[in-house]
Amino acid sequence: MNNKHVELIALELHIKEWQVEHAITLFQDGATIPFVSRYRKEATGSLDEVQLASVKSLWNNFQELDKRRSAILKSIEEQDKLTPELRSAIENCWQMNRLEDLYLPYRPKRKTRASVARGKGLEPLAQNLMNLEQKDCLEMAEAYVGKGVESVDEALSGARDIVAETVSENAQLRQIMRQIYQKEGVLTSVVQKGKEEEGIKYRNYFDYSETITSMAPHRLLALLRAHNEGIISLGLKPHQDSTPLVAMERMFIGNRKGMTSMQGPSSSLWQMEQALTDAYRRLIHPSIENEVLNFYKEKADKESIKVFSENLRQLLLAPPLGQKRVLAIDPGFRTGCKVVCLSAQGDLLHNDTIYPHPPQNERATAMRKVSQLVEAYKTEVIAVGNGTAGRETEQFLKKIAFPHKVQIFSVSEDGASVYSASTAGREEFPEYDVTVRGAVSIGRRLMDPLAELVKIDPKSLGIGQYQHDVNQTLLKESLDQTVEFCVNHVGVNLNTASLRLLTYVSGLGPVLARNIVEFRKENGPFASRQALKKVPRLGDKAFEQCAGFLRIPGAEDILDNTGVHPESYPLVRRMAADLGITIGQLIEQEDLRRKIDLSRYITPVTGMPTLRDIMTELDKPGRDPRPVIKVWEFEESISSIEDLREGMVLPGIVSNVTNFGAFVNIGIKQDGLVHVSQMGEKYVRDPLKVVKLHEHVTVKVLKIDLERNRIQLHLERS
Repeated sequence: MNNKHVELIALELHIKEWQVEHAITLFQDGATIPFVSRYRKEATGSLDEVQLASVKSLWNNFQELDKRRSAILKSIEEQDKLTPELRSAIENCWQMNRLEDLYLPYRPKRKTRASVARGKGLEPLAQNLMNLEQKDCLEMAEAYVGKGVESVDEALSGARDIVAETVSENAQLRQIMRQIYQKEGVLTSVVQKGKEEEGIKYRNYFDYSETITSMAPHRLLALLRAHNEGIISLGLKPHQDSTPLVAMERMFIGNRKGMTSMQGPSSSLWQMEQALTDAYRRLIHPSIENEVLNFYKEKADKESIKVFSENLRQLLLAPPLGQKRVLAIDPGFRTGCKVVCLSAQGDLLHNDTIYPHPPQNERATAMRKVSQLVEAYKTEVIAVGNGTAGRETEQFLKKIAFPHKVQIFSVSEDGASVYSASTAGREEFPEYDVTVRGAVSIGRRLMDPLAELVKIDPKSLGIGQYQHDVNQTLLKESLDQTVEFCVNHVGVNLNTASLRLLTYVSGLGPVLARNIVEFRKENGPFASRQALKKVPRLGDKAFEQCAGFLRIPGAEDILDNTGVHPESYPLVRRMAADLGITIGQLIEQEDLRRKIDLSRYITPVTGMPTLRDIMTELDKPGRDPRPVIKVWEFEESISSIEDLREGMVLPGIVSNVTNFGAFVNIGIKQDGLVHVSQMGEKYVRDPLKVVKLHEHVTVKVLKIDLERNRIQLHLERS
């Protein structure tokens, strides 16, 4: 383990070096982030999942930097150009762009204007120019005419090319240029000729400029998207165009500017100024402009991915209905409404189709059929997809006289069609078509959003922000990590979890998850956590990492249905024995648990954080940490955008949160936007601090744009 890495990570994350060191040691030993966060709090000083993920990410980055450093040192050494000073600079460099700057003069190049000039032997002349020799440049250049150089002008031009490339590869100058562009850069966009109509949705950016430091991430991503689509041209330059050249002259000319009496082309100062201008415009500006744009693009990507991941976390941890018998409807007009009846475990019992809406209008028949199904399958809850015909189907259902009380929920359809056509959907229901699978998905996501939504690509869930424009590798990594955190936070029923859900359990992955499912099919339900060790290829390390997150309701050992890790079972048994009772009695009787002096059970490995977690689990064994679901109804008089009036105050549900505000479903096809400026009396920097995904809110209609189907809202209450 590199001590410098540990020091820099601790400094970056504002944590102790020993915390970083212990976390990395655990990762090197094969531990997962959820396991370390939950069961190794003493070792890391209770670092949470986000902090641990940051430690791991930075650690991986430094490992990549070390690999690149080794490759660079080897390359320069093979060129026999590695001086002690250069080696020291490279070995003490901890930023990738600075490392590449140091390597730039030694990087093998394709043919350049400077390399051609060097091939003609013009390097000494270039050095004379850089030294600002007090000689006539025209006379100096004459000595190089011949041997491939046809004229004085060609000699001086080649020498300037060498100077320009040398200047552009100066590591110190590149860092100065980088700072100028980052601090003073202005991003300007202009519409491409003839693209006005095609790019009408980007019209706000047809003639736009803003300092790059103040630009909101979503605006930068929008500009880059418009640029990539060929609608606008983009350029990044310092506010004062002369600033870079002034900095370059200060470094390479300094106070020698007035030391020569010669003027024009015969002056080395004149030649040097020409070379610096060329270096800036031809080499430095394009390179630094691209690099700084990429720098801010990466920042915007991370911010956008952060919002997406937080939305996903809230969606996955949405309140579950639990094990209740559900009738789920995927609504539609022309093709009818697909109806499925599910058991309390989510098994498909029956499927049918009703046609209560135009053009068929078979309302009476549909009412009878739904009522009969509710009675026959003892349905407790109806789940209605919120897509096309969703509101109409809800209103239709409310007019049915059911034989017993039935709750009706509106459920997001986002991603249901993706699941129904996916491999996972076909494997679960090979004998049914996509419409049945889609309806089943709607019903199951009401029963347990987490268990169902893990089967669907998060990018299909309608909660992203510029998700196709950001770094796809980082996006997938962050979303997968979010799913993993959520699955392990809630815990998984070992005997009912799907293959996809088990895949995200700490320490498992696709292979072991499939082995568990196959073992379960062949041998029946698991009776204990210890039985996991019989699963092929599931060794001691995998058991250590996964066991605490897998639950077995009704297990002989009640601790198998808690978040208490098997390694702590002896400790719990000792607590019960010290009180002279069974573990069952310990869990049932709160007054006895309060008598326990936790300090008596501290060991070199188990500290107070773990002991408190154990007591929390004993308080409510098998408890689902997610909140309780609530019924929500939209304003019945509103069914389309035409029904809206400015000033209306309506109930709604937050459907998406972005950097610039939140979209709210008010019960019609178009979601309204609560801009960040309409979220409160004070300035709101982060909308996620004000509202959450699927939160029930009250909004006021500010403006209705029928032409563009846009609704502006003000947040009244959240």
